[in-house]
Amino acid sequence: MFHSRNASRWVMVGIVALAIALFVPGAYRNLSADKEEAYQSLKIFSDVLDMVEKDYVDQVESKKLIENAIQGMVSGLDPHSSLLTPEAFKELQIDTQGEFTGIGIHVTMRDNLVTVISPIEGTPAYNAGIKAGDKIIKVNNTPTDNLTEAVKRMRGPKGTEVTITILREGEPKPLEFKMVRDLIPIHSVKSTILQPGYGYVWVTHFRENTTEDVVAALEKMEKADPPLRGLVLDLRDNPGGVLDQAIRISDLFIDDGVIMTSKGRLPHHTRVYKATKNGPPRTYPMVVLINGGSASASEIVAGALQDDKRALILGSTSFGKGSVQAIENLRDGYALKLTIARYYTPSGRSIQAKGVEPDIAVTHQILPDEVAELDKNSFFKEKDLANHLNAEPGTNEPATKQKAPETKQPDSDTAETIKSRLSPLTPDQLLKDSQVRRAVDILMGYDMFKKLGNG
Repeated sequence: MFHSRNASRWVMVGIVALAIALFVPGAYRNLSADKEEAYQSLKIFSDVLDMVEKDYVDQVESKKLIENAIQGMVSGLDPHSSLLTPEAFKELQIDTQGEFTGIGIHVTMRDNLVTVISPIEGTPAYNAGIKAGDKIIKVNNTPTDNLTEAVKRMRGPKGTEVTITILREGEPKPLEFKMVRDLIPIHSVKSTILQPGYGYVWVTHFRENTTEDVVAALEKMEKADPPLRGLVLDLRDNPGGVLDQAIRISDLFIDDGVIMTSKGRLPHHTRVYKATKNGPPRTYPMVVLINGGSASASEIVAGALQDDKRALILGSTSFGKGSVQAIENLRDGYALKLTIARYYTPSGRSIQAKGVEPDIAVTHQILPDEVAELDKNSFFKEKDLANHLNAEPGTNEPATKQKAPETKQPDSDTAETIKSRLSPLTPDQLLKDSQVRRAVDILMGYDMFKKLGNG
């Protein structure tokens, strides 16, 4: 906490000066050469801070002003660099680590109420009898009018109690459920056999345990009777995640050569990621499904398998996020997410603001039937983001581009849609999806022609 306006102003000047020193190579040398220009800029910054503190219509905390200023500096670089508050940093860690402590429900906002999409099987919420469609109106007797705050209050240390109050259709009065929080695993991989010999693996995110889950799914299908003869790898609506997991999953199917190259301004941010020879050979044909929601790590996998001729890419052009972010810990629980490099596919392609183009364009996606009308390939993509990086350094567009309007995204719009994606996978359900059905037809056709060629 800051004790005076002058103190906060000089703290801000110090932070800005330190930020310049940290993030600009040779900053001290540059400040020495251009110290007058830098000093004048910092004076303006200090004057604005002082004026806001003294004259703004409402009193504003100095700490919040400084946090917003740093956020503005970093987020103005590109859409994916940001200052992470302690709360945001914790959420990011939960998302990548693949587990959290809470009661185990998927929720969304519907009709301005926190609504249960689905309880996770085997969790406290599932065992207590929480149902899809329940409206959560209180958590520990505190009204829930904000999704983020409701989720935050439902989470907590393992073994502690939490009480939620819900409205349920058909019940005349609100119902109360008291539960004990437990460790909740976040599964990023689902799999099933579509038809004998043809498997399906859906990767929703790239978390720290994703490769192990993919391997377990593959081994189960490879040992089935009949064994795996073709694989559909579904990366649709996968926003990315941990870079290492994308490299390792690509490596499961590629025995040699380059998987990805990252190129940054600093030498240690430039690196070539190479494939290693696998123990069990995985030579069966593959079709990878992508769409406009496939971004970052999922584009790394799709690009590597496409360039290596290891898989056929089917669907629509991906999001186009071809940059790499690093997370640096700061003091007091804060962290900095900073773009440090662009990445390139094995052939040297940058997909930044371009995306991975499918080998076969199939835009129809019917999962479930109610959202067939959303099949318009109308995703909001990287190239629509203000301040986005271009494919090569030094060619960025001016930072005056307006933020594009929000676009309706398939599989993220209604509770029913999300529930269908969270429900246990069944072949009948999946084969209603025309992209999955087309992928299976391709794999079976390949298998048939191979048998004809051998006979």
